[in-house]
Amino acid sequence: MPSVPVSHKESNLFKRILKCYEQKQYKNCLKFCKMILSNAKFAEHGETLAMKGLALNCLGKKEEAFEFVRKGLRNDFKSHVCWHVYGLLLRSDKKYDEAIKCYRNALKLDKDNLQVLRDLSLLQIQMRDLEGYRETRYQLLQLRPTQRASWIGYAIAYHLLKDYDTALRLLEEFRKTQQVPPNKIDYECSELLLYQNEVMREASLFQEALEHIETYEKQIWDKLKVEEIRGKKTNKTTA
Repeated sequence: MPSVPVSHKESNLFKRILKCYEQKQYKNCLKFCKMILSNAKFAEHGETLAMKGLALNCLGKKEEAFEFVRKGLRNDFKSHVCWHVYGLLLRSDKKYDEAIKCYRNALKLDKDNLQVLRDLSLLQIQMRDLEGYRETRYQLLQLRPTQRASWIGYAIAYHLLKDYDTALRLLEEFRKTQQVPPNKIDYECSELLLYQNEVMREASLFQEALEHIETYEKQIWDKLKVEEIRGKKTNKTTA
């Protein structure tokens, strides 16, 4: 059954619950849960019950945690929060396939939820569901097209699928959007260039990788890594 909508006061308390959980203040999280649930009107509030269970799990009270999360889900079956929380609980219990199902149920109710998509992508890569991971990373790229992590994550998906051409194309497209002066070292740009080079080498593009490192050497902060790569490539190209 759907939960009774909470009042403005309880809504603010619920926001504090979420913040405390993010900051790993689990006892405070429970304190605010109690403040909502002690009100007879909201004693069965599904999302609060679920968050109480999640906090209890983080405090090592696994059995109680499952009891509260399942009760919360029963009370609000159409809450993406309850499904997401249940997925997090199952993930912590290493029931990864079941956790993925919960994340997918959460996304049916809130298809563009960034946190659920990120959590789903992490489990997909852990379970080696690379096609699924690629689809999820594409969704994240569509939702956050200006974020570095969106581009890198999508490129990694193709890299893992051994579609090196697409991975390199995506990395190069993103690199071109980064406005870094040719002779200036920017840490994130440096890491991107090294990753590009790694993909080239895995694709057996040894000559291209050698030319790449020569072109962008001044933008890479790890000079020892540059020399190491150059040495490896020289051996490959002369073999």
